[in-house]
Amino acid sequence: MGKPRHVQVTGPLAPYVTGFEEDLAAQGYRSPHDHLYAMAQVSRWLDGEKLGAGDLSAASVERFLSWRKAAGYVSPLSPRRLSVVLGHLVGVGVTPAFAAALADTPLEVLMERYRRYLIEERGLSPASLRHYTDVARAFLLWSPAEGELGLQGLSSAAVSGFVLAECRRCKVGSAKSMTTRLRSLLRFLYLEGLTPTALAAAVPTVASWRQTSLPKALDAADVARLLRSCDRRAALGRRDFAVLTLLSRLGLRAGEVAGLQLGDIAWRQGEVVVRGKAGRRDRLPLPADVGEALVAWLRRGRPQAGGQALFTRMRAPRRGLSAGGVSAIVQRSCRRAGLPPVGAHCLRHTAASGMLRAGASLAEVGQVLRHRSPETTSIYAKVDRGALIAVVRPWPGAVA
Repeated sequence: MGKPRHVQVTGPLAPYVTGFEEDLAAQGYRSPHDHLYAMAQVSRWLDGEKLGAGDLSAASVERFLSWRKAAGYVSPLSPRRLSVVLGHLVGVGVTPAFAAALADTPLEVLMERYRRYLIEERGLSPASLRHYTDVARAFLLWSPAEGELGLQGLSSAAVSGFVLAECRRCKVGSAKSMTTRLRSLLRFLYLEGLTPTALAAAVPTVASWRQTSLPKALDAADVARLLRSCDRRAALGRRDFAVLTLLSRLGLRAGEVAGLQLGDIAWRQGEVVVRGKAGRRDRLPLPADVGEALVAWLRRGRPQAGGQALFTRMRAPRRGLSAGGVSAIVQRSCRRAGLPPVGAHCLRHTAASGMLRAGASLAEVGQVLRHRSPETTSIYAKVDRGALIAVVRPWPGAVA
């Protein structure tokens, strides 16, 4: 196959082609052809409309997509490819930041309004935003279709039906999170006048009792199998090994591992800065084996691209891992090791159980896990068998 021909970009975006190509290369894209093709089309449309790069907005992007459809273009222009072009222009300050509505369906328009509400009114973090919008999209697609989105005819029975259907396929903790996010959507719909009644109160409460089960943790042999499953001769294996070591030794949450930056590792002090919930920043000691795993990844694995994120994707775009990406590493490693699939949080429980077996107190475990309340740590009292044996009383009438 020959080398793809160079795409000629004319119009107001022509001065930014070189920078865009350099940006694509830095993100790990091997062939910029398709992205330059998208840039050329946008630039040609801007030129025809007598607009400049600074005139790009959500409304103008919708007009561009309508023009492209009317012009009879057969090849699809994916939202992802267009977002790469727009993201570069916003990043270099040519185009004002905006949330582009890359689809003109009623659902996507409503989802964009809800995203703005969650960011501007609720102040949600990017990770939380994704979870809230996932529930919103699932509910809006599920709800009975009356009118464009079926919102005027939405009833409490429909809300309850969705909750019951979702609860059948998820655990208690996930069900409780889902109902919280659904209430948020229903409040938004009522405030915007999209539903005639306030339906947030119609969301059933998920029954649950605290500390009714044991924390699920892996034993030392299974953790060793998990770590051995990583091919540390390859860059991907070195990254996965470092992630699993952090999770199992320090008990970090998936989002905390994903949020680590290069500057968070204080090598001389032997510490790592962890960005926890509610904007907390805590310093934890960096064990020698964790440090060695990180050094192997940074020296012989991590791509040059990826910004300041400690752990990055291995494919383009080379940006930092998400919390979902960290959890996916754990699940893939379980499959390679022949273990039942577990989530990243299981390794947090594993770290806590290991500390207790090594003689740490519950208070010390709570400090490492950065629990705000001792009550949260108290669940691990049930796996501290040594402490339980010390306080157990003999059964009446039992033979001594």
